[in-house]
Amino acid sequence: MPVAISAILLAGGKSLRLGMDKARVKLHGECILIQNIVEKLSAISDDVVISTNGRRYEDITAPVRWAVDVTPGAGSLMGLYSGLLAARYDYAIVVACDMPFINIDLLKYMIAMPRDYDALLPKVGETSEPLHSIYSKKCLPAIEKSLQAGRLKITGFLNDVKVKYIPENIIQRYDPEHHSFFNVNTPEQLKEAQTIFGKKNSGS
Repeated sequence: MPVAISAILLAGGKSLRLGMDKARVKLHGECILIQNIVEKLSAISDDVVISTNGRRYEDITAPVRWAVDVTPGAGSLMGLYSGLLAARYDYAIVVACDMPFINIDLLKYMIAMPRDYDALLPKVGETSEPLHSIYSKKCLPAIEKSLQAGRLKITGFLNDVKVKYIPENIIQRYDPEHHSFFNVNTPEQLKEAQTIFGKKNSGS
């Protein structure tokens, strides 16, 4: 049963490197980069918010709400800000529409953790993952400050909030290949995603 947490799907990018709308990419004939992600998120949240630059995807069949960028052209940080403003609950899972392999079991583990943080990020080695993460509405003032200063990197506000990390040994338990954090940004990555998707579906 879904718990009291929102889920924000960032879908406002321009997909320039891929050359097509990432949200509509199909892997092995399945529309996975919007519809399948929304279906996964709907299994763990009853408040799925798609944050975009105004674009709508009317073919999504699951119940969603829409959040339009408060200020256009400020990238994924603005998408996070606009999504958190629209979120029904105080905490929200945040993923992107170019992440076809989000890991529901890992997200469930993260959801179940004590909410004594403003941001909860997985960490692999020295690299933290700003998406496939959980953020609190308490981050909104720090995000707004970063936006006003023109600091648009999605991690640029983290020094101003309380951050906790999911260590790599926990991630290994649920996702040893770290596919959760895989992004489809380029034709080469799309080809790799097709391979990964085929192996997962074949059980190999």
